[in-house]
Amino acid sequence: MQAAIDIKITDPVYKTDALINPVQKFLQGFINDKRDLPFLRLCVVICCTTIPAAVYFFVTDNFNWWLALAYFLFNAIFLMGSYILMLHNTSHRCLFKRKYNSLNKIIPWVLGPFFGETPESYFAHHVGMHHPENNLPEDLSSTMKYQRDSFRDFMRYFLQFFIFVIADLSVYLKRKGRNKIRQKFLSGEFTWYVVVAILLYFNWRATFVVFVFPLIFTRFMMMAGNWGQHAFIDLETPANCYRNSITCINSPYNKQCFNDGYHIGHHLYPTMHWTDMPVNFKENISSYAKEKAIVFRKLDFSMVWFLLMIKSYGTLAKYYVELNPEEPKTKMEIIALLKERTRKIETKSA
Repeated sequence: MQAAIDIKITDPVYKTDALINPVQKFLQGFINDKRDLPFLRLCVVICCTTIPAAVYFFVTDNFNWWLALAYFLFNAIFLMGSYILMLHNTSHRCLFKRKYNSLNKIIPWVLGPFFGETPESYFAHHVGMHHPENNLPEDLSSTMKYQRDSFRDFMRYFLQFFIFVIADLSVYLKRKGRNKIRQKFLSGEFTWYVVVAILLYFNWRATFVVFVFPLIFTRFMMMAGNWGQHAFIDLETPANCYRNSITCINSPYNKQCFNDGYHIGHHLYPTMHWTDMPVNFKENISSYAKEKAIVFRKLDFSMVWFLLMIKSYGTLAKYYVELNPEEPKTKMEIIALLKERTRKIETKSA
């Protein structure tokens, strides 16, 4: 177990002395925050790799399933996580300046469908619903009413989301009076399903590989990730962000996915820039310790989900970060804490 006093953060932060070439200087004029240049770089990579490959599957006369598998694996391993967390960050903080506002449609509407994201659905679910409800009973993705180390409960959770998300989110947004978000969400879903239905008619193989399977895979992985983010909940204070979320530090995932591991900090400050999160965490470790927050090192949320599914509490304890070195917990005490925080919480809406 690693004591807080020994923590050295290796996750990415913005370097003020970084050299900027003329192209980067030019591109900075289009975006709200110069620290988000990596998003433009990622967009270019996607436009030069994923999109041409996807087009190839539609125009070739010799469809090859092995090539399709290679296409999917390339996207899943190298680009999908980065894209989704770019979408996440730009949902909270617009990438392009107001006078270039139309360019803000590129990430959710043009790039999103290639990575299983229907246009506007992420913003509606994450910003329009998840953050306001904070994993409490009205949150459609709340983990509270599930036993969070049970694969059976996870599959119930995933299928509930996958089958009913359009209807449930539409009803929720209408009930909360978020009609503009609801309208955009439904227009995005309608557009995706109409376009995909037409493409399936003309070329079902290419459409399945490029659009349908990524949707299934992405929604599964996103729910697994959300499960990991909100797996350890304090029964006494389920609304406390320090105690209903976790943070993962010093993980390769944070380098690839723009510090997404800092989930407690993100719920506390949803618009905090991703490069500020490691510094904010280090400056507020005492608050994390006082609130008995759960922090892991080297893991990411999908790893946390997997370890819970196989009930590998010993491995979770190995990567648990001790935030109070003056009163360190034994391995068995850490395991007991983690098991206590994964218990199903009965709610009125359950």
